Amino acid sequence: MSEKQKEESVSAKASPSSISEKVYNNNNTKTAKPSTTKGTKGRGRLRNFATVVYPESAPENWLERLDELHVPAFVSPLHNQDINPDGSPKKPHWHILIMFAGVKTREQAQEVIDAIGGVGCESVSTVRGYARYLVHADNPEKAQYSKSDVKAFSGADYDAITHLPTDDVKMIREMMEYIRVNQITGFAMFADICARDHEDWFRALVTKSAYFIKEYIKSLTWETSQPQPVQEEPVEE
Repeated sequence: MSEKQKEESVSAKASPSSISEKVYNNNNTKTAKPSTTKGTKGRGRLRNFATVVYPESAPENWLERLDELHVPAFVSPLHNQDINPDGSPKKPHWHILIMFAGVKTREQAQEVIDAIGGVGCESVSTVRGYARYLVHADNPEKAQYSKSDVKAFSGADYDAITHLPTDDVKMIREMMEYIRVNQITGFAMFADICARDHEDWFRALVTKSAYFIKEYIKSLTWETSQPQPVQEEPVEE
């Protein structure tokens, strides 16, 4: 076995703590400016990678291992309702999005993926798009998963990365319908419901939608309290 092969073998068996130290040092060390030669600038070095973890082959403590690596990452809800093109169910799996602070080679990313039992190493060019794919946010033809079930690690903020202006409009419509159907008559009552059962609504409520929703509840309550006009029967001649 060559010296290079020995080094790769040792690296593959590294513990999460040793990998974490290497990642930390790499993230906090200034690297040389990449070559600007045409066709080679930054080749093979990216910040964001994705993998898939299957329940039957994942280490029992794979989430703890990921946390110990101190690399910003998202873990999707368990995809247990996905369907293949032929109609057969896909094997349950998690999608993992790993976001390094600095550029990494595929080999460096693979060390992290190996530590959590990931299958495959996919480079990701658009973080927002892949993060939204974790719940199939833009794929209504696929099984839908709740973004409240996405797990975030090492300071990664799922809402900040995935949020679109159209999401605000969609959530306000959802809140209006809920208020109307359930005859909500007080803002405090609705805020408590959001805080308890709808994290995305609650975030929208406290950051930008409180005034609109408060006025909507007030107006709807007043309108429903008014006596309904009596429909007069037509007089037959």
